[in-house]
Amino acid sequence: MRNRLPPLNPLRAFEAAARRGSVVGAADELNVTASAVSHQIRVLESTLGIQLFVRSKARVKLTPAGEALLEPVKSAFDSIASAVLKLDLPTMAGDLVVSTPLLFTSRWLARHIGDFFQQYPGINLKIIPSNDDREVYSHDVDLCVRYGEGRWRDRDVQLICHPTLFPVVSPALMNGPGAIREVRDLAGRTLFCEHAGSWMRWLAQASADKLDDIRILEIGNAHIGIEAALHGQGVALGDSFSVRDDLIDGTLIRPFDVTVPARHAYYQIARPELVESPLVSAFSHWMHTKLQ
Repeated sequence: MRNRLPPLNPLRAFEAAARRGSVVGAADELNVTASAVSHQIRVLESTLGIQLFVRSKARVKLTPAGEALLEPVKSAFDSIASAVLKLDLPTMAGDLVVSTPLLFTSRWLARHIGDFFQQYPGINLKIIPSNDDREVYSHDVDLCVRYGEGRWRDRDVQLICHPTLFPVVSPALMNGPGAIREVRDLAGRTLFCEHAGSWMRWLAQASADKLDDIRILEIGNAHIGIEAALHGQGVALGDSFSVRDDLIDGTLIRPFDVTVPARHAYYQIARPELVESPLVSAFSHWMHTKLQ
């Protein structure tokens, strides 16, 4: 079977382009030119005798054959990366300080951190819930996750995800008299958010910005709004990252398909000299793997 395996570099180019959705994004990640990535993908398609992408000017879309190939290739690269990280087990011990925003900490990290401890029991992890850039430039912090524009000078910055925004409600508000079934049912409800402008952007996208009795409550932190929605107090403007587990569990429901992109994105930030360090690499790889 081994002699039927395609060469590694074309597989890497294919996986990166498929995951990033563009040849340019894959080129940035792999530190090569876009033409080199395109060439490697053509080599892979020629080797396999199938077309993997439908190409456009800015984006690439997987063909059915490409979709069938992506998951096993991605899983294989993840397994290799995990194995490499664990080769030198003595280095997987020590202190690691990570700063993450409150929303990221409470809505995602708190739900999954046990898996990290199980994989890396020798790492003494300290989490600082914050979105303050002072930690980005503090030598007492090894790695930061930040929600922002992606510009932090003198730091290695890697995109984690760019979420989309949409309303979420408790299942209790989806049943019985007064249930939320249409966008106009939002009239008179308390609409929770961190900044009212985000709700207004969503309402405009849903052609509902002219509804009477729109009541938006800026509640200081998106985490608090989501908690209020969980307890049936109103409708929160959630994002695709922070409510993903709630939607899977069924504790929150997304009543409408309309979405708007968040103003900013989540990024991983570290001092350049720490990016490849064993402890930072271990946490970074674990986080990106769990989020995929």
